Amino acid sequence: MASEVNWTSQSTQRKKKSKIEKSENLAGFLFVSPMLIGVSIIVLFPIIATFILAFADWKFVQGIENLQWVGLENFSELLGDKKFIQSVVNNAIFIFTVPITMLVALCLAIIIDKHVYLKSYFKVAFFMPYISSVVAIAVVWQVLFHPSQGPINQVLMSFGIENPPTWISDPNFALISVMIIHIWISIGFNLIVYIAGLQSIPKELYEAADIDGANTWYKFRNITFPLISPTSFFLLITGIIATFKVFDLIAVLTQGGPLNSTTMLVWHLYEMAFLNLEIGYASAIAVVLFIFVFTITILQWLGQKKWVNY
Repeated sequence: MASEVNWTSQSTQRKKKSKIEKSENLAGFLFVSPMLIGVSIIVLFPIIATFILAFADWKFVQGIENLQWVGLENFSELLGDKKFIQSVVNNAIFIFTVPITMLVALCLAIIIDKHVYLKSYFKVAFFMPYISSVVAIAVVWQVLFHPSQGPINQVLMSFGIENPPTWISDPNFALISVMIIHIWISIGFNLIVYIAGLQSIPKELYEAADIDGANTWYKFRNITFPLISPTSFFLLITGIIATFKVFDLIAVLTQGGPLNSTTMLVWHLYEMAFLNLEIGYASAIAVVLFIFVFTITILQWLGQKKWVNY
């Protein structure tokens, strides 16, 4: 009799717990639902639509009834699109801004962390371009890169260079000019992250190395670099992804010119989608862009096992 009462009480408690768990789960879903709905509408639905429209020929101003399925025709046309191929080459060259930015930021971070007073001031000073308006930055650099009256060319001519580059207006130097600006903007973020990584390294390791008579290069190669490798890996991934998303600088400074020398994948995608209204073709470019970023990220994750120390 007692065992039946215990079993009944246990089953009643289980039912109460299940009801409480269900009510808690329901309340949790209600709290999370605004975010889930927003992510689904703003992120997931456009991604799915992009992959679907990449196999179609459609201009959204004509209505959905004029959509035509063309299979892989959009992707085959990309192979013969000289502007698309040029944008891929430009993006590949633009990736070199990432290691350059990381190297400069690491050197500055080591100097500021160990040999500079008023560290907070220098952190803010270097970080300001990263949080400033890209339009304002572009206007300032347009003045700096002015072919005849710009301060940069004025300095070069004062050193005896009679025909300095015309920078943004020169097809041979336009991409380099944009890369210089991107590096200048990105150094602040990399610097802040590197300083945080350097300050997390135990000081006892450097003290032990000093006792053993280790020089500066030995300490950097065997202590600093291995222990900030996770930070470097993070900056490498985020930096490469950022190079594939460069749009605002191109839109304000060059608009892909001159002679498509600064055309990037995202800018070419924008032109096809919102200027030429070729939504299907632009979606194919977006799919290719996704494949590039995904492949590079996977390769980095596979390769990080050989040089990243956690």
